[in-house]
Amino acid sequence: MKKRDILGNQANKVYLGIGSNLTNKKKNIEFAKFHLISHGIQILKSSSIYISKSWPNNNFPEYYNAILLVKTKFTLLTLFKIIKNIEKQMGRTDAPKNYPRICDIDIIDFNEKILTIIYMGDKITVPHNLMHKRNFVLLPLYEINQTWFHPKLKKNIVKLLLNLDIRDLRSIKYI
Repeated sequence: MKKRDILGNQANKVYLGIGSNLTNKKKNIEFAKFHLISHGIQILKSSSIYISKSWPNNNFPEYYNAILLVKTKFTLLTLFKIIKNIEKQMGRTDAPKNYPRICDIDIIDFNEKILTIIYMGDKITVPHNLMHKRNFVLLPLYEINQTWFHPKLKKNIVKLLLNLDIRDLRSIKYI
């Protein structure tokens, strides 16, 4: 849902997922928040940090994850470019998909809409295509918004959580 701020600019309500499984993971999440703020992105809410096994390879280091509710004037494409730049500034390098990384920032939801854009060969879809299957997204999202509704699946966050395997729910912990 878009709202105008007091200056008349479009204000976008966005949920971001931040993850890290290399070096000082907690510090990486906090540093990613700092970078977002320095780009004029206002953090409205932040979940606790959750610890989960690396997926799909459990032999990789465990992940620290958090969900943020932010407000921004940026479009989906501009926000995506900013996020990719932040990841690069923090030391993220090109690696195979799902490999360990210092910083991973995903756009989970953008104005509660279903959107797809193509940028440099990457397809960006919101809500995030796999978010409804990931405990490290759903639990922190539930922490900050118990009434969130998936616009594509037409299910609320509680129903999405109940669809997770009990082992997924038991395997995640928060700091």
